Amino acid sequence: MKALIEVLEPDSPDWALAKAIDPKRLPAHIAIIMDGNGRWAKQRNLPRVAGHRAGAEAVRTTVETCARIGIPFLTLYAFSVENWKRPRSEVETLWELLHIYLKKELPELQKNNIRLVAIGRLEGLPAAARRELEAAVSATSENRGLQVNLALNYGGRTELVDAFNAILAEARARGSLADLHVDEADVAAHLYTSRLPDPDLLIRTSGEMRISNFLLWQIAYSELYVTEVLWPDFTRADLLKAILDYQKRDRRFGGLSPATQPALDQRLAAAGPLRR
Repeated sequence: MKALIEVLEPDSPDWALAKAIDPKRLPAHIAIIMDGNGRWAKQRNLPRVAGHRAGAEAVRTTVETCARIGIPFLTLYAFSVENWKRPRSEVETLWELLHIYLKKELPELQKNNIRLVAIGRLEGLPAAARRELEAAVSATSENRGLQVNLALNYGGRTELVDAFNAILAEARARGSLADLHVDEADVAAHLYTSRLPDPDLLIRTSGEMRISNFLLWQIAYSELYVTEVLWPDFTRADLLKAILDYQKRDRRFGGLSPATQPALDQRLAAAGPLRR
């Protein structure tokens, strides 16, 4: 937290929020559904693409803040497999913005030791965007700070389909398709995110109460945080508030909290042996 606090003005709202965060209980992986660009633009009587351009600044602020706080992994839902249904001009603008963002931000990524990774059906990206993305990924591959995962041409269901097909292909290659048995570890090992921990915190902007086909397998026990703030208006303070809210959660992963379990054990002991 020191790297963030030292650049904030003392006693400012952001400074107060940062000071309230427990650095020992930070989420290892934050995932964000960046929603609301179109509504932001509509509220201002601007074309939808203006909202996407404004959203790029929120990406920059979020990446910088996570890097300074010491978050190891950040995954951003940038372009879904369903987004191809949008008007062609909007889709083309989104790829143009990716090109501009990578060109502009690569020096900052390098300076701050940030590694860029992309997940999704990357073979379906426009050729120019894919080349630019591959170059940025390669250039930052040795960085060991925050890892930013851009979900591009991504869908949770397509990810699972791709994982199952990969498992089947490997079984066919071994000649062991007849006795194939798949468990959770097999599936997890074949996901796009196989080398990442599952998200601890999933943030959705714009107030929509849905997960939009994002990381369906990985968010089984993620803490969900939904804010009414539209993505272009998402600030450092909004991110810090989400982390503070996360730190108030009692994460049980289907079991009981450490505080609850001893009390339950005592009640069971007092009740005596279970009758059969």
